[in-house]
Amino acid sequence: MKIHIQGGTLIDPASGTEQQQDVYIAAGKIVALGAAPADFQAERTLDARGLHVAPGLVDLCARLREPGYEHKATLESEMAAALAGGVTSLVCPPDTDPVLDEAGLIEMLKFRVGKLERSRVYPLGALTVGLKGEVITEMVSLTEAGCIGFTQADRPIADTQALLRALQYASTYGYAVWLRPQDAWLSKGGVAASGALASRLGLSGVPVSAETIALFTLFELMRVTGARVHVMHLSSAAGVELVRAAKAEGLPVTCDVSANHLHLIDMDIGYFDAQFRLDPPLRQQRDREAIRAGLADGTIDAICSVHTPVDDDEKLLPFAEATPGATGLELLLSLTVKWAQEADVPLAKALAPITSAPAAVMQVDAGRLAVGGNADFCVFDAQAHWQVEPRALKSQGHNTPFLGYELPAVVRTTIVAGRIGFERR
Repeated sequence: MKIHIQGGTLIDPASGTEQQQDVYIAAGKIVALGAAPADFQAERTLDARGLHVAPGLVDLCARLREPGYEHKATLESEMAAALAGGVTSLVCPPDTDPVLDEAGLIEMLKFRVGKLERSRVYPLGALTVGLKGEVITEMVSLTEAGCIGFTQADRPIADTQALLRALQYASTYGYAVWLRPQDAWLSKGGVAASGALASRLGLSGVPVSAETIALFTLFELMRVTGARVHVMHLSSAAGVELVRAAKAEGLPVTCDVSANHLHLIDMDIGYFDAQFRLDPPLRQQRDREAIRAGLADGTIDAICSVHTPVDDDEKLLPFAEATPGATGLELLLSLTVKWAQEADVPLAKALAPITSAPAAVMQVDAGRLAVGGNADFCVFDAQAHWQVEPRALKSQGHNTPFLGYELPAVVRTTIVAGRIGFERR
């Protein structure tokens, strides 16, 4: 389909530009910016006056819950949520049932996603068989099946020798390893960040040292192996500082942070509100401010939704027994724009951690606007606001700590590969 996006303010975070320009799309590609190419006859014209036209969002962590957890969410519901949130490319972790540790499972997932013709999905393969942290998976066959990297998701590797061997294997073939820094023993059984609030509420804590010790170990193993590592979901000021030092040293490391941790702290838990039961847990205000500073100076590469739809019943349990997680695909843009407004960050710079920067981490062609590039777009109204409530969400999971919030930025249209996947009427 030939599409003309007319009168919008074009934002390209990859180049830092923001200007009013028309966009012309044909055969799934951007064929022109500004002036129409010769003989271009639009089959559809989108009026984007007063709106921003940005690259489709790129989310580094979104659980789609298939296979195995269809009672929590389905591919259909979560891909619809992605489009409603302006997300055109997303990474899904392997902690499904069965775990994504075999090529056939990856191929089946990609086949199912392909039939839906919605957002682009990039699977991560399991780093170890069954995510048990013992036997390394067949990374070559998983990569051939479509994996862009390997991870343990939220399950730490207790055996450091197994981690060393996995990094050696990955380094040999140039594969990326995505790891969430958490010491297996210090984080065991913890449900909230260690501190005054957890002590007062009688909740078992996860100390900052659980993150920093894991980072110290990981960086030392990177020095030994030369492996390329993406650190997932930093949560502490100390962790941000360690990543900053590792980057200054020249280690091939990137990192992301959850959009939830950009705004919330442990005090928001209030009186055992299970909507705030997240993994990693919310930490103190100084940690939140360090995360914001890390984004501003480039230490933190990307913001991700950590989209984890859970069943309503799983949030009605006592805080310590509730399942951690929250829906986030439809909130990623709004929470990023909210941070930009509060921190006085220009919109073009603020959108980079959810477009061009995560695409660079994944090493895929996404998150930028250039002639000849993929026609993936998020057209949104930065001045409009919307109320976060269950009926406003397309995700099957309606649990989020932002229920009741009024958030900025409303997605009007999402385009993937030149196809209009979502329009808000």
